[in-house]
Amino acid sequence: MVEGDKIGRYEVKRQLGVGGMGEVFLAHDHELDREVAIKVLLPEFCYDLERVNRFKLEAKSASALNHPNIITIYEIGGNKDSLYIVTEYIKGETLRNLINRKAVTPDLALQFAQQIASALTAAHKEGIIHRDIKPENIMVREDGFLKVLDFGLAKPTQVDAEAKTLDLVNTKAGMVMGSVGYMSPEQARGKEVDLRTDIWSLGVVLYEMIT
Repeated sequence: MVEGDKIGRYEVKRQLGVGGMGEVFLAHDHELDREVAIKVLLPEFCYDLERVNRFKLEAKSASALNHPNIITIYEIGGNKDSLYIVTEYIKGETLRNLINRKAVTPDLALQFAQQIASALTAAHKEGIIHRDIKPENIMVREDGFLKVLDFGLAKPTQVDAEAKTLDLVNTKAGMVMGSVGYMSPEQARGKEVDLRTDIWSLGVVLYEMIT
């Protein structure tokens, strides 16, 4: 997609990034006169049921959470040939970019870790495990406020088995999903995981910020 293309009522301004499943664009919402971010599922995955379900899972998981440190989902839309998620546009940079750009003081690292932990606590209370906490999935706003992104690998916990997340994707036994450097041992082995896998990942992120 290029500048000027339309996605629903949104006009594309520029590409923000590319991930394993989709592209992210900055767009303008003409109806509400605001900038938004739109994640579009790559065309080659639109007919892959598992990929489509995981894409929808991302929107459902994040939209079920109301927390200042978790990205806000505005809308999910599309058809059989196209699927997209509209979210708030976060002005800033990923934690990965910040770490690469400058040293993070211990005090700032703890402030960041507290914000991530607060977001994870809210997700865990709603029966959602993120399973992919890493610097690339955390945005740092210009004012130092953090937002946790990308719930595409999120998983409902057993406690929440009867809730609305029941129809979301469950990982098959033995399947390893996530980012290797940030996985708990259980997750890396493809075993059943619980909220502690996110705590492990947060610990790795904190260690990386400090060192």
